[in-house]
Amino acid sequence: MISLQLTDIKNFMNQLLRGEIFDHFLMPEAVISQDITFTIDGHLKKDYFSREELEEQNLTVGDILPYSYMRPALYQLIRGKKTPVYFKFVLMLSPINLEKTLSLSESGLTPLDVGGMFLNITYQNGSLAATTGISYKTFTTEKTLNHEWDKMVKKFLSKHSIAWEEA
Repeated sequence: MISLQLTDIKNFMNQLLRGEIFDHFLMPEAVISQDITFTIDGHLKKDYFSREELEEQNLTVGDILPYSYMRPALYQLIRGKKTPVYFKFVLMLSPINLEKTLSLSESGLTPLDVGGMFLNITYQNGSLAATTGISYKTFTTEKTLNHEWDKMVKKFLSKHSIAWEEA
């Protein structure tokens, strides 16, 4: 697990809320505090949609909504003249990307061993940070996957011209 300070907040927020680079992630939860606090549960409520809507929007697999689905609503909540006091977005690799990442890693772990690989974006006190994390389903002392995930996140941010510093 690492924490990276995102140094160009304006560029990052533009890419996060208006760009598509994070759209392949899932979003299990988000919190935005302004004059009031919005707590968002990103778990899909399938009863809300018709079968056709689920298929049309590619929501038939899994129970967590993709960030691409939630991004327009998050943009509407955050945009404006005043910056939120605090926000936290929890992003998670999709099952397909988790499987790809595990197959590329040298950890020997499978999707049966890993509950999720996360990227937490937190804004507080004028500072923006990205923190990596992995939820394991089984106990392991092996840290190879943690280090590889940290490297992948750094590479992903750099590839998309997102400035960061180690915290």
